[in-house]
Amino acid sequence: MARVYNFSAGPAVLPEEVLKEAAADMLDYKGCGMGVMEMSHRSKMYQTIIDEAEADLRKLLNIPDNYKVLFLQGGASLQFAMIPMNLMKNGKADYIVTGQWAKKAYQEAQKYGDAVAVASSADKTFSYIPDCSDLPIREDADYVYICENNTIYGTKFHELPNTKGKTLISDVSSCFLSEPMDVEKYGMIYGGVQKNIGPAGLVVAIIREDLIPETVADTVPTMMQYKIHADNGSMYNTPNCWAIYICGLVFKWLLKNGGLSVMKELNEKKAAILYDFLDSSEMFKGTVEKNSRSLMNVPFVTGNDELDAKFVKEAKAAGFENLKGHRSVGGMRASIYNAMPIEGVQALVDFMKKFEAENK
Repeated sequence: MARVYNFSAGPAVLPEEVLKEAAADMLDYKGCGMGVMEMSHRSKMYQTIIDEAEADLRKLLNIPDNYKVLFLQGGASLQFAMIPMNLMKNGKADYIVTGQWAKKAYQEAQKYGDAVAVASSADKTFSYIPDCSDLPIREDADYVYICENNTIYGTKFHELPNTKGKTLISDVSSCFLSEPMDVEKYGMIYGGVQKNIGPAGLVVAIIREDLIPETVADTVPTMMQYKIHADNGSMYNTPNCWAIYICGLVFKWLLKNGGLSVMKELNEKKAAILYDFLDSSEMFKGTVEKNSRSLMNVPFVTGNDELDAKFVKEAKAAGFENLKGHRSVGGMRASIYNAMPIEGVQALVDFMKKFEAENK
């Protein structure tokens, strides 16, 4: 069976080259007679896998030496609690709520301290990024929190908020490694890898060392202390060995293909093909304000629920999978991550043109 064009928001499309390499290694990794999923995480061979993955990620993002790279479990959702548990040292944090995941992080933080929403775009169904140039950031706030790319609503911070000197923490799950980042502008960035980097079940967290507390409240579980994971090289317990291995292959794929500046250029080209069509179409319309559009997640609608459903059904039959939009937005959503080839986006637009002509 031929592979489909998979527009899923996550778990999402992976580079075919990486999948073929993983398939070849499945039974016998580098002549050791077993696969990575069967290997002891305490073995020298596995240590090499995780060390190389970290080194390659550091190279891709130019991560400074004073930042720790942690490979953690529990999904991005566990970070909603770990962040306030570890980093809310004054018991105060300011959140910018631009979508469902930022809202969930904000609600979780309220359990552990005084969390305040200093800006929100909920008034227009999160269809834009609010002006964050002069927010009421509190002088004693421990950090300012954002979700940089909103998977569900298709918005992206194209300019980081003015945090007035406070530490910026960013959930980058759905834009991770889609373009270069200046890591030093953040105290911490983290992301679930299942959208743009690897299989589900792993979070990569990059944290400036001075933010990691020596001690936390006695009620914070051992497994939820950044210091424990940092001191043990992400090996305090058995890590998600398979996911780290696949991510390592993706990091090498990205480096081989020119790194993140080349990836950004390609992602801009892909997004332009789809957005240009949406802007000219009489039937399909994008749902996001132009200056807030994501390069990774593109929601769109026809304005007619029955027509939307017909489009999703016919698109699936034509080999375009997972185009149904999130229930909170409706319509359609195309997630066009790094591994989505430009041909896939062009084929989708060609199909949309055909559908529009046939359903006028």
